[in-house]
Amino acid sequence: MSGVRDGAEPVLARRTTGGAGRRPPTAGMAPGRDRPFGRPWIDDPYARALRTGRGPLYLRRLTSPNHPDDADDALGEGDLLPLDVERWCAAPDAADARVLDRCTGPVLDVGCGPGRLVAALAARGVRTLGIDVSPDAVARTRRGGGSALRRSVFDRLPGEGRWGTVLLMDGNVGIGGDPVALLARLRAVAAPGSRLLAEASPHDVDERLTVRVEDAHGRHGRPFSWARLGATALCRAAGPAGWTVTGRWTAEDRTFLELRRPHPEPRTAPRTADGRRELL
Repeated sequence: MSGVRDGAEPVLARRTTGGAGRRPPTAGMAPGRDRPFGRPWIDDPYARALRTGRGPLYLRRLTSPNHPDDADDALGEGDLLPLDVERWCAAPDAADARVLDRCTGPVLDVGCGPGRLVAALAARGVRTLGIDVSPDAVARTRRGGGSALRRSVFDRLPGEGRWGTVLLMDGNVGIGGDPVALLARLRAVAAPGSRLLAEASPHDVDERLTVRVEDAHGRHGRPFSWARLGATALCRAAGPAGWTVTGRWTAEDRTFLELRRPHPEPRTAPRTADGRRELL
């Protein structure tokens, strides 16, 4: 989640009221306006959190799991999914280091957020590019010594079909709300034989949601489609998208999978009438 942002399209949802806990009666509406705050992940509380490096910050569920078009009328504290802004803005931790050790260049970090992994790989001498739709994320990545472009993963990308490793960390399997479509897109971006290192939810979930970014004061951005996948669901999504699961591990209460893009099957030369192979 340093990247739902990537490729996430706003969706229409009716305005919700009520709810429990910290949410004030006017939560989600900008003072003096009749519409929510700006575009997802760009001019909303996420952008402000990146500038300070601090939360708290959440994804607010606007729909029931797997029913992203049906807005709930009453949302409570259980509908807030915490976003770990402080960890994203810090140096890589021990769990991150295990991922970095598996990276072979060139590396594409999809939804790179503030760029801790991009900068760490650059410091190791590994050619790495981060992409993110948030201008604040791109700026912070560059300030940290990494290379980054403001780009959606569903846009045309540099080096398509040649990336040796693709990173999909911090919940970014949720980008766009359709995990199979996202993984299929990344297969087109990656080189044959490459790997995709993805972080799954620590919980055994498989959800399609409509969400928005929200801070502790109820300020928020516009709704967008999102998904949450545990390791089992991510394994299920990998096959139809053309990936093979080759590894799974847990570190610091976080769950990771390694997927491989298979090499294409070698062409078999047709046989001649006498049974010999023709030259290709």
